[in-house]
Amino acid sequence: MSYSTADSLPRVTLDDVRGAQKMLTGVARTTAMEGSRYLSQLVGAPVHFKCENLQRTGSFKLRGAYVRIAGLLPEERAAGVVAASAGNHAQGVALASSLLGVRSTVFMPTGAPLPKVAATRDYGAEVRLHGQVVDETLAAAQEYAAETGAVFIHPFDHPDIIAGQGTVGLEILEQCPEVRTIVVGIGGGGLAAGIAVAVKALRPDVRIIGVQAAGAAAYPLSLAAGRPVAVDNPSTMADGIKVGRPGDVPFRIVEELVDEVRTVSESHLSSALLLCLERAKLVVEPAGASPVAALLSEPGTFEGPVVALLSGGNVDPLLMQRILRHGMAASGRYLAVTLRLTDRPGALATLLGVLSVADANVLDVSHVRTDPRLGLTEVEVELHLETKGPEHCAEVGRALREAGYRVID
Repeated sequence: MSYSTADSLPRVTLDDVRGAQKMLTGVARTTAMEGSRYLSQLVGAPVHFKCENLQRTGSFKLRGAYVRIAGLLPEERAAGVVAASAGNHAQGVALASSLLGVRSTVFMPTGAPLPKVAATRDYGAEVRLHGQVVDETLAAAQEYAAETGAVFIHPFDHPDIIAGQGTVGLEILEQCPEVRTIVVGIGGGGLAAGIAVAVKALRPDVRIIGVQAAGAAAYPLSLAAGRPVAVDNPSTMADGIKVGRPGDVPFRIVEELVDEVRTVSESHLSSALLLCLERAKLVVEPAGASPVAALLSEPGTFEGPVVALLSGGNVDPLLMQRILRHGMAASGRYLAVTLRLTDRPGALATLLGVLSVADANVLDVSHVRTDPRLGLTEVEVELHLETKGPEHCAEVGRALREAGYRVID
């Protein structure tokens, strides 16, 4: 790696990314590029998915982890490696280490989803659960590295990691040479930085747009300040890009080469995940769906052809269930209403009859009879309904009001 005279941070070059691509031959898959008819119609230009959710370990993370560990000196390999992660980086490090014959220890938060913990163990790592949040887990991993001499493998703030992730950019140019815009989710910045290095060196005309969750958007603040700035208590369902502070190395690259960083809401993230599942038949985690969320939120602002990078597909089934319900609500296909009835036999049956005529599917019913806000003969009913879209939601509400019901919520 070469070094910048401006700030002595290591620089990543196209040659580094090409070297990483050779190193990953036979290790990382060249993942599929799939067209999206629905998004193409919405955007008004061809839209393609780069499916890193179908990569080994379920995300792009294997690329950078393998390049980083493969570049260690023999004595460093002998000492083993250590990482801290809630999921994707953990699995990437575990598999890369196993393939290279290096001992790995991975620290994960105590609340990490069980499927991700099991997968990391299955890939060959020793898993240690520590801390309630990733910052505590990270501190424990770094303490372990200091005590044992194991090499700490950072998830994004290292030039080898960035070069490995940049191989995704080379594949995009090979698979879609006519691309005009690449949309990629950003957490710490390693993936976006690597793609920007590769793509801008070969196709400076291609526009690169980064996407962050609005509740964990450290990059807009950092770019405005001209330096990495931490966000306190980042909050988003997209744990893969839930990073409080950009990495020093990727930040400088993003600042120089990424054209724009946008933010998306939680509603658009859940709607994007639902779209990937229903329309493309692809299981994508919220972070991986963030580029799709950006396309949904402002479809008319992208020059096509567009490649949206689906960076990962490792989503806990229980979280998926909650997100899908959130996505259905965001797209107008799930309606929660609360209303009050006279507490008498047959009242609920009459209400359900009105909903049946309105063609709303009842998913759940909850009765409240003991709230002090209720009258002596009143009962409060909360209904969760499956609907066909915003217009149908309005029709259901109108049918309830016409039948004499007072909708509270």
